[in-house]
Amino acid sequence: MDDLLITGNTLASIAQLKQSLQPAYTIKDLGLARYFLGIEISRSFAGTFLNQRKYILDILTDAGMTGCKSAKFFLPHGLKLSSISGPSMTNPESYRRLIGCLVYLTLTRPDISYAVQHLSQFLHDPAEPHYQAALHVLRYPKGRAHKGLFYSASCDFLLTAYCDADWGSCQFSARSLTGYCVFLGSSLVSWKTKKQKTVAKSSAEAEYRVMSATTSELEWLAQLLQDSTSLYTCLLLCIVTIKQLSTLL
Repeated sequence: MDDLLITGNTLASIAQLKQSLQPAYTIKDLGLARYFLGIEISRSFAGTFLNQRKYILDILTDAGMTGCKSAKFFLPHGLKLSSISGPSMTNPESYRRLIGCLVYLTLTRPDISYAVQHLSQFLHDPAEPHYQAALHVLRYPKGRAHKGLFYSASCDFLLTAYCDADWGSCQFSARSLTGYCVFLGSSLVSWKTKKQKTVAKSSAEAEYRVMSATTSELEWLAQLLQDSTSLYTCLLLCIVTIKQLSTLL
């Protein structure tokens, strides 16, 4: 662990924490964070904006697609992929590396979460159609590299959640898809796209399951906001998780 973000409600508390760490560790203070592990940070009186523009350009360069055209949608219309879509790739590591980069990109681009979740199912034995679909997903943020997440400086601390279920959308297991997003005020703080663990026998059952998962997330966030100590611990865990992800890419 050699990169650390320190946050706090006041500059005095941040300075006090840095002074307490200085005797035990060699610390180099780089000032206000502007770029951290592929995430660009912009501040104004209105709030903080996070995006991964440079990271997107780096992925495009690594994939040899700097001159490609941007796509209007993250997946082609009517695309149906399966484990028997075609012969296995001779170099599956290129597909796994690309999917890993796209997973990290979802930190500020939740709009591609569904596509990345769908393509992650074929990591064990990717085929050429899977790789072409992943390249298509990469073309989608190319024309929207400036987009990201904005966190307003004024917040009413009201949690609002939206959820939906795609009943029986998995053609292999007939399992449904869970999707939800949670806002703190006007800021997006949590989101997930994941297949449900068991097969739902009706669309109503699938909807109840996604509402249950969303409620659990809301309960956890509510408790987190009430406990300042837990919030600080969560921030440290998030930093460690991001660091671990970056070492895998």
